[in-house]
Amino acid sequence: MTNVSSASVPARLTLLALLSATTFYCFYKSRRLKLSSISNPNPNPNPNLTPRRAKLFFVSQTGTSKALARRLFDLLTSNGLAFDLVDPKDYEPEDLHLETLVLIVASTWEDGKPPPNGGFFGNWLEESADDFRVGSLLLSKCKFAVFGVGSRSYGAAFNAVARGFSKRMRALGAAEVLPVCEGDVDEGGLDEVFDVWSGKLIGVLKGGCSENGGIIASGVVNDSDSEIIDGSDDDDEEEENALESSIVDLEDIAGKGPSRKATTIVESNGKLVNGEKEMVTPVIRTSLEKQGYKIIGSHSGVKLCRWTKSQLRGRGGCYKHSFYGIESHRCMETTPSLACANKCVFCWRHHTNPVGKSWRWKMDDPLDIVNSAIDLHTKMIRQMKGVPGVKQERLSEGLSPRHCALSLVGEPIMYPEINSLVDELHRRRISTFLVTNAQFPEKIKMLKPITQLYVSVDAATKDSLKAIDRPLFGDFWERFIDSLTALREKQQRTVYRLTLVKGWNTEDIDAYFSLFDIGTPDFVEIKGVTYCGTSATSKLTMENVPWHADVKAFSEALAQKSKGEYEVACEHVHSCCVLLARVEKFKVNGQWFTWIDYEKFHDLVASGRPFNSNDYMAATPSWAVYGAEEGGFDPGQSRYRKERHHKTQ
Repeated sequence: MTNVSSASVPARLTLLALLSATTFYCFYKSRRLKLSSISNPNPNPNPNLTPRRAKLFFVSQTGTSKALARRLFDLLTSNGLAFDLVDPKDYEPEDLHLETLVLIVASTWEDGKPPPNGGFFGNWLEESADDFRVGSLLLSKCKFAVFGVGSRSYGAAFNAVARGFSKRMRALGAAEVLPVCEGDVDEGGLDEVFDVWSGKLIGVLKGGCSENGGIIASGVVNDSDSEIIDGSDDDDEEEENALESSIVDLEDIAGKGPSRKATTIVESNGKLVNGEKEMVTPVIRTSLEKQGYKIIGSHSGVKLCRWTKSQLRGRGGCYKHSFYGIESHRCMETTPSLACANKCVFCWRHHTNPVGKSWRWKMDDPLDIVNSAIDLHTKMIRQMKGVPGVKQERLSEGLSPRHCALSLVGEPIMYPEINSLVDELHRRRISTFLVTNAQFPEKIKMLKPITQLYVSVDAATKDSLKAIDRPLFGDFWERFIDSLTALREKQQRTVYRLTLVKGWNTEDIDAYFSLFDIGTPDFVEIKGVTYCGTSATSKLTMENVPWHADVKAFSEALAQKSKGEYEVACEHVHSCCVLLARVEKFKVNGQWFTWIDYEKFHDLVASGRPFNSNDYMAATPSWAVYGAEEGGFDPGQSRYRKERHHKTQ
């Protein structure tokens, strides 16, 4: 047995510690080298060679983010900075570790998810950031910046995609050269916020330093000589403060409108007046005017309906003429609120209006709105003078509107002074037909008597309503049910409006009927969806449009479910629309009384006494009754069929 002196023990321990440290160091260095080879498998031994071009990604659904990215690309190019404009669906995320500089313009779509073209890219980032095997050095050579496009109305999902990209890229080791810039498309200021952010970004890139002082990687090159641009950050203090005040979120939808914070940097040019935002921004105004709208003040609009034009020519009125006796050529279509709380898939305005869950804009006076609406409407009527087929007598009558359809785009009941506006219309003996999307039950309860109140019942189940209406409210179903309940308490005429969309909501007859007992409406209008072209916000096609026979079959089945409580009363074949009516209230001695005695209605309103829907009903003419040979077409009008010449193969 060998004896080891006690003096040699410390020496042995020292040697062991040294060997352990050496082993750990070698392991550490090998790990670093491995990670380095992953992030840069083809290191450039010659720093004078052209570096990898920077990337500018756009994650876009409707084209807004893509358009912004293109604008930024042009700005970068004009400043001598070389970038590749990239659609992430055409990019392999596994190559991201090769990039030295990445810019992203990203929209947030439904449920806080990225649009389809950024889905795989987003999933890869999320999985990589959550995978402990990847580590936090994968993107250590990469610098980045993100501009978000989202909607504050979606609450927690507000700009979730942009914020998620930023978080996960930082988790993978990338360095952020600018904070995520966010804005709200529904409140506007997109162009201003984006321009400020872009200017800041250019200054940072040309200066070579990020906001936090880090050096930007050599990913920005000059197009002419492939050398790194070196300049100074020439942003002034005002621009810097503007950027900080513009951290808002914008969603990639067609509607554009000033953001909550962005409005602090704009003045009374349609964006901010006396500290209050205007709902109709220049972008929204241009978009709606292209569709034929006349904008009233800062949040209202009026439009000449094609049925108004049709009846001016004596070519028939809309289904409201057949069902309720409205004179289409004397009907004014307007709304006091161009904002809405839904983004319905069948919206034929393709979401060119703002959305919101509450009123947060400058508010115009109801008297001014009514005066302007009538003035603009009558001007449009006068412009019909000389149009072939327009009858002078009807033109003269059209200059004095007798009915007002408070619908159009938007949610009229959102307007805080809706009761005053209705009073002003009634004072002029103009009837009121108001349509609400069933998301503001308290507003329905507070609403004064109107001629006829509609509630859109676009689906009969929670899941289908969410899919079709795409509501902003998280408690949309509860609001929907509460709105139907509020309708039950109304004494004047009430209507459920059903829009049938094949493949979406035409199979739920039992579920629809279960809603009847909640609101007990006087009438149920069932109409086939109108196809107005496929857009980025709506993928409906002609296959989703039911035939009139389909609408009739659905209506008859629904009436049968009611066991005599409702019957099919009227139809308007041209509009693919059918009317159910409560038998006990509107069928007297076998005759339908769905029409309205408008003069009596106004007398009842003026009296100030309580009244109900039976007090102002009128007999329905035989040609408007369901099954009549005329199909809801007024025989006093001249049916006009346009000749269509289709090319044959």
